[in-house]
Amino acid sequence: MRITKAIKREMLDILEHHYQDTTTALHYSTPFELLIAVILSAQCTDTRVNIITARMFPRYNTPEKILELGQNGLEEEIRDCGLFRSKAKNILATCDILCREYGGQVPDNYADLVKLPGVGRKTANVLLSQLFGVPAIAVDTHVFRVANRLKLAVGDTPLAVEQGLMRTVPREKWGDAHHWLIWHGRKVCKATTPLCSSCPLAHLCPSGRITDNHN
Repeated sequence: MRITKAIKREMLDILEHHYQDTTTALHYSTPFELLIAVILSAQCTDTRVNIITARMFPRYNTPEKILELGQNGLEEEIRDCGLFRSKAKNILATCDILCREYGGQVPDNYADLVKLPGVGRKTANVLLSQLFGVPAIAVDTHVFRVANRLKLAVGDTPLAVEQGLMRTVPREKWGDAHHWLIWHGRKVCKATTPLCSSCPLAHLCPSGRITDNHN
């Protein structure tokens, strides 16, 4: 099947219909809390991150309070998160920068965000979109997989997929489409056992499987 612009628009309409009310699964109440949660989420499930932050944020939810923990103290708080030692180091360095240069606040622009240790392109785009309403598409493993399978954007790298999606998705829907693709990847278009027979995009998908495993 040749994936035309019209087919891509239909795919996006279907995704919007099914996932229009979705947002991040990470729990947070302040911009700083989301920053920390997103840093922790690298190679870790949102469910696990929410367990950690529910335990940590009531006591340590500002850069100043986290700095008081130090490396060993923060490691103990996030020990059940993957790569906890390097994440603790990055979080402490980020908190130090926030206190020294930004009055303890999370910066609202891409250039300053990616200077923070532990914040790469994906994390910066999540923060810009979620916190500040800046049009951005963050490409995580779900977005990368689903975009390639549907051929909404084809690429070998997250950046290539991001650029392809920016051309395909209307700018005003970039932030929303990020969530549509994530939730579709979690619920239906799974990595190893995609539920193709129950997928609302099955009739349009160029990568659909004849059989699938619902276990």
